[in-house]
Amino acid sequence: MRKVSIIISVYNKTRELELIFYALSIQSFKDFEVIIAEDGRDAGMEKFIENLKREFNFPVIHLTQDDIGFRKNKILNDAIRKSSSEYLIFFDGDCIPHSDFIKSHFENKVENTVLCGRRVNLTKKISESLTKESILNRDYEKIRIADAIFSTLNRDKRDFNFNIEEGIMIKNPSLRKVLTNEDEHILGCNFSIPKNLLLRINGFDENYEGPGLGEDSDIEFRLRLINAKFKSVRNLAVQYHMYHPKTIENEMNMKYFNQVKERKEFYCRNGLEKVN
Repeated sequence: MRKVSIIISVYNKTRELELIFYALSIQSFKDFEVIIAEDGRDAGMEKFIENLKREFNFPVIHLTQDDIGFRKNKILNDAIRKSSSEYLIFFDGDCIPHSDFIKSHFENKVENTVLCGRRVNLTKKISESLTKESILNRDYEKIRIADAIFSTLNRDKRDFNFNIEEGIMIKNPSLRKVLTNEDEHILGCNFSIPKNLLLRINGFDENYEGPGLGEDSDIEFRLRLINAKFKSVRNLAVQYHMYHPKTIENEMNMKYFNQVKERKEFYCRNGLEKVN
């Protein structure tokens, strides 16, 4: 059994997934398995992942489901069931992890606590320029203080890395607390959690059938109902989000989330287990 299960949600992005695998191959922490949670069933993706399995020496599990609409939460629940580890790290198939990403999550894990990370949003130009070599040479991790200051002062422009300051690694906890705003909220593309906490709330609610809220805000709300703790790993568990057009959140998700908040039920009825 591996110490960590990495659960990566994907949909039709093979180039990004290949770059992620190269980033996983240079992780400083090695004792992990990878579970690819594909919200679809694409023959091209299946063949692509089979080729990746032969190239890399960490265990890889590929889970699929019929492509009949956005059902990310369903495949994430399948990944939880399949995971062999008691500690889970979640991120998306368009996010490249820093070489200390897994180490940062694992070494800071605490009982009954969710670790909440953030991401650097890359521009389209920089995303397209990423290569196998730039990952293996760790060029993608090289962020200058001047770049971070420029990013902070020019948030309304589009020709540079947005919020690049999130990519500055600050390992000293006291310094990080002084210099950063500790954002202790779940972002679905970068969080880790003891598996037992997800089992207590019955995993992800599969009633969310569209992007937004279901894979982070809902999970956080229900975890807080069972008094789970939240800890920021901002500027520590660093990742880089490759550019894509902004995702439009499903309006029905917000309506359903409001119902969840009114009921204040931590155990969802359509999750890992099905409850009438």
